[in-house]
Amino acid sequence: MSIIKIKDQPFYIQSTAVLFGLVLFVYSLSQLADVLIPLAFAVFFAILLNPLSNRLQRLKIPKVLSIMISLLVALIVVGIVFYFLSTQIIQFGDALPMLKEKFGAVTADIKEWISSTFGLAVAKQDQMIKDALNNSQSVLGKTLGSVLGTLGIVFLLPVYIFLMLFYKTLILNFLYEVFAEENSKKVSEVLSETKIAIQSYIVGLLIETLIVALMNSTALVLLGVRYGILIGCIGALLNLLPYIGGIIAIALPVLMATVTKDGYSTQLGVILSYIVIQFIDNNVLVPRIVSSKVQINAMMSIVVVLLGNQLWGLPGMFLSIPFIAVLKIIFDRIDGLKPWGKLLGDTVPTRHMGDLWRNRKKRKAVLSKAEQ
Repeated sequence: MSIIKIKDQPFYIQSTAVLFGLVLFVYSLSQLADVLIPLAFAVFFAILLNPLSNRLQRLKIPKVLSIMISLLVALIVVGIVFYFLSTQIIQFGDALPMLKEKFGAVTADIKEWISSTFGLAVAKQDQMIKDALNNSQSVLGKTLGSVLGTLGIVFLLPVYIFLMLFYKTLILNFLYEVFAEENSKKVSEVLSETKIAIQSYIVGLLIETLIVALMNSTALVLLGVRYGILIGCIGALLNLLPYIGGIIAIALPVLMATVTKDGYSTQLGVILSYIVIQFIDNNVLVPRIVSSKVQINAMMSIVVVLLGNQLWGLPGMFLSIPFIAVLKIIFDRIDGLKPWGKLLGDTVPTRHMGDLWRNRKKRKAVLSKAEQ
């Protein structure tokens, strides 16, 4: 019985097979999200902590103890950050009743202005808001589920990270043996570049977040926005969501300034300050600190972040960029997938391949005529 090879089939059969494989793959990712999301985060953080663990082992510290010390250092850093944010949140909670009252007054003024300007009755506005809230219940439930899922990830992460660092050699041997000895050089290159890309991306992201938090907080404190440090830090965390979080982060200080201050000069100052900070972030910090050896263009970054949100919610948005960076490393090492690697990259060619191929054919035709 002969075996039918996909590559020998017509294009429409090949494309259908590829599409079916992609659909099956994405469906599997969606159904196994509860298992795969913690594992994906664990892989990235295990790669990040691996140098510290290796250094401790070179100091003759036992492997298990080295891994536990590395995890403890990471947990202490995370605990300090959460302690700082919790103290700010407590102060914000004390003033919440007053802010709620002022927000109600501002909302009433806005409703009156809309009623007098556009002739839309206040009762009609209330009904529209109520309908919008009812329609967004499913979105709220999805977001809450995403947050609860994220909390679950936090509790599972230390266990997964420990096991991945402990079984690192076993996992590496598996990858080498799966792709056979003749492909060992390419496997080594992919693993090495993947490690460098993820380490530089995560470390750079943490440094960028700290700098953006300092800039946000300084700007808001100088403008006199209440709870400027807390809002500035939240804005920096939202900025971790590429191209989307930075826009959302502006709404928080603008809303706080609207509730707590008269006039609109503070809101204008907030918007201008955040525009300057975003310009510095996108043109100075990201290229010099965050960007690794693997560059992903802006269009694909936005598409991948939105797809990650659709697939895995909030965790998917964080994982999308390093995941696509790893894919680009793999694509660049496989001849048949190199066009996909170029599509993901940020190198913009000056001419498309159609022109180059036509010119090449013309040169060949001219040369053949000259030889005749």
